[in-house]
Amino acid sequence: MKKIEAIIRVEKFEEVKNALKELGYPGMTRTSVEGHGKQKGLKQQFRGTEYEVEFPAKIKLEIVVSDKDVDGIVNAIVAKARTGEVGDGKIFISPMENAIRVRTGERGEGAL
Repeated sequence: MKKIEAIIRVEKFEEVKNALKELGYPGMTRTSVEGHGKQKGLKQQFRGTEYEVEFPAKIKLEIVVSDKDVDGIVNAIVAKARTGEVGDGKIFISPMENAIRVRTGERGEGAL
C-alpha cells in the first residue's frame, strides 16, 4: 500500500476529484492548506492595488491505494491538476505499513 499526498490548486479540486471517482477511488481526505514552493508567493491585484500573497491557498488530498494503482492515480492527478504555470503543486508518495477499518477491524488492503 502507498499513501499519495497531492498539493493542488483550489480551482482544480473538482476536476481531480471527478477523475479519481471515475478510476474507482471516491475515498480521499481533503484539507485546505496554505503554502508556497519556489515561487515564494504570488502577486495579485485588487481594485488597482497590487499586493503579495505569501502563502496562497491550496488543497491537500490524501489517498491510500494499492501498490498496483499508484501510477494510474498519480497520472490522473497530474493530468487534471496541471495548468503549466508555477504553483501547480506537488505529489508525494510514501509507503503505508497498514490500514485498519474502524467499523469492522479489517486490516491491510481489505480496509481500503
